[in-house]
Order: sequence, then C-alpha cells, then structure tokens
Amino acid sequence: MRTGILTFHCSDNYGAMLQAYGLKTFLKTIEPDTEIVPYAPFFMTGRHWLIPWYPGKSLIKMAGSAVRNFLTLTPDYFTQKKRMKTFRTRYLTPSPRPVRTLKGLENLTYEVYVLGSDQIWNPDITFGLRKAYFGAFSNRYKKHVIAYAASLGGSSLDDIYDQEIHSLLSYVDRISVREKAAVAYVSRMAGKEVSAVVDPVFLLNVEEWKKIEAPPKKRNYILVYKTEKSEKLMDYAKRLAAAKNLPVIELKYQKGVKPENKQVIVETGAGPAEFLGYIHHADYVVTNSFHAMAFSIIYQKKFLAFEHSTRNARLENVLEQCGLGERMVGKGSEPHDIDAAIDWTKVKENMKQMREGSILFLKESMDVQNIEK
Repeated sequence: MRTGILTFHCSDNYGAMLQAYGLKTFLKTIEPDTEIVPYAPFFMTGRHWLIPWYPGKSLIKMAGSAVRNFLTLTPDYFTQKKRMKTFRTRYLTPSPRPVRTLKGLENLTYEVYVLGSDQIWNPDITFGLRKAYFGAFSNRYKKHVIAYAASLGGSSLDDIYDQEIHSLLSYVDRISVREKAAVAYVSRMAGKEVSAVVDPVFLLNVEEWKKIEAPPKKRNYILVYKTEKSEKLMDYAKRLAAAKNLPVIELKYQKGVKPENKQVIVETGAGPAEFLGYIHHADYVVTNSFHAMAFSIIYQKKFLAFEHSTRNARLENVLEQCGLGERMVGKGSEPHDIDAAIDWTKVKENMKQMREGSILFLKESMDVQNIEK
C-alpha cells in the first residue's frame, strides 16, 4: 500500500532530518512504495529563514531579528543552507513542489500515513496542535494512520489540550510514542493501547549511517553540540580539552558566531551528513542533544550527555535502556569518567532488544491484512 510519512523533514535541524531518513529507509524494507509527504507548512519552515518568521510574531521583533542576522551573517550560513537542501533533496523529498496547507493533503494518494517521529505532538513546536500530524484530514484514499515514535516533548501536555488531543487521537489507528513516560498519558487521552518505541535513528545499523556521512578533514578533536546553552557543559569540555591537549569543535546553526575562546573552533556550515561525520570521527563527544547522544551510541564513541532543562526524559530513557545511565550528567552530579570502558557488546545487545519491539510494532501496523480488516 502506498505509504506517506508526515514528519519534520522540512526543518533545518540535524535530528529532525536524520530521524526522517531513518524511518523512511526502514519503512521501505517493509513497503517499498514509501515516501515522505512533502508537507512543509510555513509555521515549520519560517523559523529557518534568514529573517525568521513565527506565527504571531510582531513586525518589530522580526525587524530586530533581521538586523541581528544581517550584521552577523557569514558565508557558512549559505554553505549550511546548501548542504541542508542537498541532503533533503537527495534522501528525503526529491519533489520540488511542497504541500503548504492541510487542504493540500486532501488530494494526495497515500493509503497509509505514518506520523512521526519527532515532537509532532508538541504544541510549543508546532504553535498549537496541528491536524496534519494526527492524520485528521479528509482524503478518499486514506485507509490507515499509524503514529511511530511521536513525541509530546515531555510526559504529558497541559490540561487545556486534553479535549483537543483526545479528539485528534481518534484519527490514529495504531499509536506509539518515543518517550516511555508519555505512554500512560497518551493511552488515557486516546482510550487505546499505546506502545513505547525507539527513535527511528536506532532502526538502522552503523554501516547504513556510514554510507551517507561526510567525514570532516579535521581529526583528533572533542565535539560539542548543544541544543541550549550550558555553562557546565562548556566548562567540562574546555577542561577535557586542556587535559587531552585537543581542540574543541562546536557545531552551531547560527548565521554568525564567534569562538568562545581559542580552544573552541565554531563550525556553522555543517549539514546532516557532516553532523554524522563529525560524531563518527571525534575522539570525544560532549552534548545535551538527544540525537548527538544517540549517534554517539551508534558510533560507539566516548561521550557524556549533560542534562537539558526540558528534554531530559528521552535522554535518560535511552541511556538507561542501553545500560549507560552513568553517562548522564545531572544538575547536581559530577561528570562520569569519560574514558571509562564501555561494554559495547552488552550495549549492542540492549539496543537489539530495544529495536525488536519497535520493528514488530511497525510490521504489525503495516500488515495489509490488519489494515483491511
């Protein structure tokens, strides 16, 4: 059955694009006629424009952002944009004609819709709950809607969303979420069974990821990637750099940035393929990003994951499942010895068990006989 994936592939974000690639690549082993729906609404793409746009943002704030961006603009901005576009066109959605509206989804010919992964059910990300990411739209071809590793961004939503999400979840036939902590809430809202599954990046093995990476020219470095500021993380990375006599390379999205000190090389031109390459070839990885942590595990790197102010659940969940709980650095805890030996054979076995349940969920959900009943 012709299958379409509704996710955040249009976001210029390493994790969003790589999880989309992982899910598409794996689903094609079950149903070859699978592709990512070219749904790219402005409320998702606008934040990545040179003059960022958000629903409800005032013209004064937009003008301020525009001035700051132009004053700090570097050639790397255009390099990164080109790499993002190249990756998206080559691996995600080759179609040059995006669908911008819910109305546009009504004319597509997919029979099965797979929603996810990523924070498609987080109203802070999507500026309210969006019908598209629940399959809540009219379409005469649509037969089945599956949520795979959908995320709320936490274990639950505010009470004000209870009635709305209850209604929207009625459009989803099979539900799975990325965070185990969200299972009880989503099950209560949906009134049906909900499974916890792995992020799509774990559905592929390391050799499959190596095929699409772009190795950096640099070698012998500590990689830092942050999804929010963390003085504790940066202080640790600088101490580690001094102890190991290694430079720090920090990946950023900003249009123009300055190194924090001479130890830090700021890289603002990397796309998703380069992101993979930087992790693969790093001596150490220090991060508070879920996907940087995930690929550190996949590539078997020496790493530490520092806590995030709002997104710790998914980091902790995966680390515990892999038997790597000590690699998490909490607010009141001291960093674990990053050089401590890791039993990667045991980690791989834990990851295999994590994957098996997720693969079973997808295969059962995609089974034609189950869909047609």
